[in-house]
Amino acid sequence: MTTPQRVAIQGESGSNSDMAVQQMLPGAEAVPCESFAAAFDAVHAGKADLALIPVENSSAGRVADPHHLLPDANLHIIGEHFLPIHFDLVSVPGATLDTIETVRSHVHAFGQCNEVLRPHAWRRHVSADTAGAAREVADLKDPTQAALAPSGIAARYGLIVLKEKVEDASTNSTRFVLLSPTPQITEESPSITTILFRVRNVPAALYKCLGGFATNSVNITKLESYQLGGTFYASQFYVDIDGHLNDHNVRLALEELRFFVTYIKVLGCYPAHPYRKHLHAAAEAAQAAQPGTRI
Repeated sequence: MTTPQRVAIQGESGSNSDMAVQQMLPGAEAVPCESFAAAFDAVHAGKADLALIPVENSSAGRVADPHHLLPDANLHIIGEHFLPIHFDLVSVPGATLDTIETVRSHVHAFGQCNEVLRPHAWRRHVSADTAGAAREVADLKDPTQAALAPSGIAARYGLIVLKEKVEDASTNSTRFVLLSPTPQITEESPSITTILFRVRNVPAALYKCLGGFATNSVNITKLESYQLGGTFYASQFYVDIDGHLNDHNVRLALEELRFFVTYIKVLGCYPAHPYRKHLHAAAEAAQAAQPGTRI
């Protein structure tokens, strides 16, 4: 009998990260951790085989902590997963929208549910994760307390749903990356390659770095900058590109990149999630709907 994989997550059982594990790796055992750093440590300590970490949300943007931890985590991206995200506003039996004074949730959830929060003077209490926020409300047994929690979790804690699916966008989704202590270069296509690099301290360094991707027709799907050493110099960059490390145009682009960087690291080359087809189609439709540009 095969032992189920253990996957470290940030958050409690029932959180969106827990749901992502069950969708991406059915039968795997989620290992709840208090923080992203603790999830990475669990993998290195052998308490988990892998880690599944959110890196960006379609409404609230990037999840900051993982991006700052990934460069030095000594873990490798071996997969990705897109999870549709829905939130319910939940509280204890007897509570109503009028009794609520404080809403609890993960800081990123607040950025995804502005429309339900804006009309009210509710205080916001940042919890470690969305499932933990629901548990806190249940423990407090206070009708002035509510939580933005994953849809369907209210019954687990004996709570009621004051308002369901309160996320701002019906297309709200979060991208997760699957991390392993050992690299696994995919043989599947299409694929995504993620790299880190630090630019040389020369004029137009970033422009020159990105030029190789343009001339070799390599599509960049994500570009993030980092401040290093407590300074305001954004000299390190995180990039996702469409393509495999062995693709001819990707190899040429990376060869050109090396002329303009002091450091380069491949974080992973892994299968592109099928949801990306939907993203590309939506982007093309949005672009087609825009009026033509006049010069």
